[in-house]
Amino acid sequence: MNKPQNTPSKKLLAVFAHPDDESFICGGTLAKYASEQVDITLVSATRGEMGRRMGNPPYLNRETMAAAREIELRNACDSLGIRQLQFLDIRDKTVEFVDEDSLTSRIAAIIQEIDPDVVLTFHEKLGGHPDHCAIGKATTAAFEKTGQRGSLYFITFGDAMERPERYGYARKDVVKIDVHAHLDAKLAAFRDHRCQTEIDEWVWLPDQEAKARFGNYEYFLKADRASTVLNQHDLFIPTLG
Repeated sequence: MNKPQNTPSKKLLAVFAHPDDESFICGGTLAKYASEQVDITLVSATRGEMGRRMGNPPYLNRETMAAAREIELRNACDSLGIRQLQFLDIRDKTVEFVDEDSLTSRIAAIIQEIDPDVVLTFHEKLGGHPDHCAIGKATTAAFEKTGQRGSLYFITFGDAMERPERYGYARKDVVKIDVHAHLDAKLAAFRDHRCQTEIDEWVWLPDQEAKARFGNYEYFLKADRASTVLNQHDLFIPTLG
C-alpha cells in the first residue's frame, strides 16, 4: 500500500565519528528504520584515515585510506538504506582538538536543516574513543542549542545496557530495539567495510554462522533522563517530559 502523500516521513539523524560506527554499533537499528521508510541522514566527522586496519593482507596506506573508507561507507549506507551521507572533513583522531563552539554550530546547522524526529550520537563519557566522545559532546550541545523538538539518544556497545545500573543508568533510561529481522543488512554492511573486517574471520563465514555472532537487540540511552520513555522498544515514540 502506498503511503498517503500528506503523511510526512519520519526523519533520523545519526552523527558519528568514523566510517563503520553506523554499521558496527547500530546497523540493525538503522536498517530496521530504513525498511520502515524513515529518512536517515548519516554525518561522519572523519573518513577514518588513521585506522589501524589496512586490509588483510594490507593494501592501503595513509594516503589511500580515506578514499577507500569513504567508498566503503557509501556501500554500507546502501546496504542499510541510509539515504543521505555528509562528512565534516575532520581529520581522524583529532575531533577532540577541534574548536568546540565551531563544531557545535556546524552540527546545529545540520539539525536545523533536517529537523529530525530522532538524533543518534555517542555519549560524551561512555563513547570509548576520544573522537566518539568529542562528537557526542558537540552533538548533544548542538541539540540543546537548537531547542530541537525531537528526541536525542546515545548509542551503546553490544548488550552492555542489559545491565545499565553498572553505568549509573536505570532500565527506564534504555530503549531496546529488536533487530533480528535486519541482520542480513547488518552483515552486508560489515562486509562493505572490507578493509576493517577482512582480519575478522567470523565476518566471512557462511551467512548464518556469521549472523549468529550478532545479538538480536541494540540498545540506546535517552539523553533526557528526566523524561519518561513511553515505549522502550521504539525510538520514534516521543518521550514524556
